[in-house]
Amino acid sequence: MIERVIWVVLDSVGIGALPDANKYGDEGSNTLGNVSKSVGGLKIPNMERLGLGNIDGIKGTKYNENPIGCYGKFEEMSNGKDTTTGHWEMAGVYLQEAFPTYPNGFPSDIVEEFERLTGRSIIGNKPASGTAILEELGEEHINTGKVIVYTSADSVFQIAAHEDIVPLDELYNMCEIARNILKDEHAVARVIARPFTGDATNFVRTSNRRDFSLLPPHDTILDILKNNGLNVMAVGKIEDIFCKKGVTEAVHTKDNMDGIDKTLEYMKTDKKGLIYTNLVDFDMKWGHRNDFVSYGKGLEEFDNRLLDILNEMKDSDVLFITADHGCDPTVPGTDHTREYIPFLAYGKELKENVNMGTKKGFYHMGQTIADIFNVEKVKNGESFLKQIIK
Repeated sequence: MIERVIWVVLDSVGIGALPDANKYGDEGSNTLGNVSKSVGGLKIPNMERLGLGNIDGIKGTKYNENPIGCYGKFEEMSNGKDTTTGHWEMAGVYLQEAFPTYPNGFPSDIVEEFERLTGRSIIGNKPASGTAILEELGEEHINTGKVIVYTSADSVFQIAAHEDIVPLDELYNMCEIARNILKDEHAVARVIARPFTGDATNFVRTSNRRDFSLLPPHDTILDILKNNGLNVMAVGKIEDIFCKKGVTEAVHTKDNMDGIDKTLEYMKTDKKGLIYTNLVDFDMKWGHRNDFVSYGKGLEEFDNRLLDILNEMKDSDVLFITADHGCDPTVPGTDHTREYIPFLAYGKELKENVNMGTKKGFYHMGQTIADIFNVEKVKNGESFLKQIIK
């Protein structure tokens, strides 16, 4: 009997452009495949042992004759290619309308209201890479106390501030103010606190980032599990993505390795339910910075630590490994890419070497988790539990 699901999201590890990628300017994107090609191949034997290289059409991995896991790929149905859209869809939400984006910066009425309520002027107000905007405006921010506000191709309102100039509590409060301003037609998916340290020679974003998301439009698998007395243990930015809704306990993380450590700590408990982990370095540190070399190393580091997770698993545990979108560091631009995501499942209660094919809709994952725990269904999706369980 399955008593716990460990759900690990490799943030941005897409595996090939979706059929509608041309609508997003993402033709030819393939995060995993292009990273592997660019670094001369990846050493990820543990994911390959689970069946990663057996996924239909996947590139950059080795085929395994006898994988021990179930494997497939998922196509996003919601409009968008961002963190919130991806995670919400996994948990049972289908978004027909995309979140608003601001390729020309935020309108003056939003900016003026933000400045009035926070008491700080802003600089920036344009789409930018998180590191490039610090190089451009970090020194001015330090000299003037004006905060850096910027966006991207995603639906985000980001506030960057030096921790010595703007205390974290003030930065988080500014994010709350922005979150309250950005509603209705301007209801962006996330307001993000982007604290940094250092000087003009080397500005460094810190691990004190926080995401202030919208509330999901209806209950997700997290709420359903919690309402049925099960634990929902969130690791990394998961609780931020869901506004803490449906989460019973949570821990933030410094980096991918810390995220795996925190996941293992939860695994060492006997709590039944869901451990839901996001490993954000792939996206934040490497994808958006076009650093395919570090991206490749990060995949290999995760694969090495995957052994720790596999060794810690109880017979009543099931492991899901997936992603939420792409962020191909080898293509022009620094934004997310509209891609298929991989899916791996493993556990003593599951079959081995099951090719699940391609599934339309991330929400089938949430529906399957509902089926595993025999609780109410999520709003969208069909369970694939019968396909993978012994």
